[in-house]
Amino acid sequence: MIPIDLFETEHRFNSEQVGAEAVLLRGFALQYDNMLLAKLDRIEKVSPFRHMTTPGGFTMSIGLTNCGQWGWTSDRRGYKYTSIDPVTGKPWPEMPDEFLLLAQSAASAAGFANFVPDACLINRYAIGTKLSLHQDKDEPDLSAPIVSVSLGIPAVFQFGGFERSAMKINIPVFHGDVIVWGGVDRLRYHGILPIKPNVHSVLGEQRINLTFRRASLA
Repeated sequence: MIPIDLFETEHRFNSEQVGAEAVLLRGFALQYDNMLLAKLDRIEKVSPFRHMTTPGGFTMSIGLTNCGQWGWTSDRRGYKYTSIDPVTGKPWPEMPDEFLLLAQSAASAAGFANFVPDACLINRYAIGTKLSLHQDKDEPDLSAPIVSVSLGIPAVFQFGGFERSAMKINIPVFHGDVIVWGGVDRLRYHGILPIKPNVHSVLGEQRINLTFRRASLA
């Protein structure tokens, strides 16, 4: 186990309120990026990125994988969480301690104490790919927040209202930024605009997003 105070350092970050219970933590994960990327490489080797199919029969443009007790999946039958990776037939890789502590520390910094995520959806964006507006509502416990960590090239995070057509704000996110939302903002629509050409010194022409959720009631 790693020290419990790994993320309780004097590292400074800017906190920006983007909703009543939604917070942007600029650079919160920045000083731990090498550690996170090393763990990410190990996860990918066990459960590779894949392009899932939506219930409507479309293939998602972004690559996806998971770690943790539960993994989010999509196919023609719908969206759901599974304990087994349907590609490998084995359990999803365990969530690294570093991932867990980052998610808990970010949630606490945003006002959500005692967050215990058991699922981490990992999205890989290439140049030109996007994520359409959607709600995170497949989780049985909506009292738990969402913690979203940006790695790699920049993106524009769209944060909307409770209807797809509601007014949205565009939030540029960069390597190391974390967005946390929950409470009254938990079911707001959100998405990622098409990724513009850019290069990250380690990840190259791609963006990785870690989304931490509580997928079970237990």
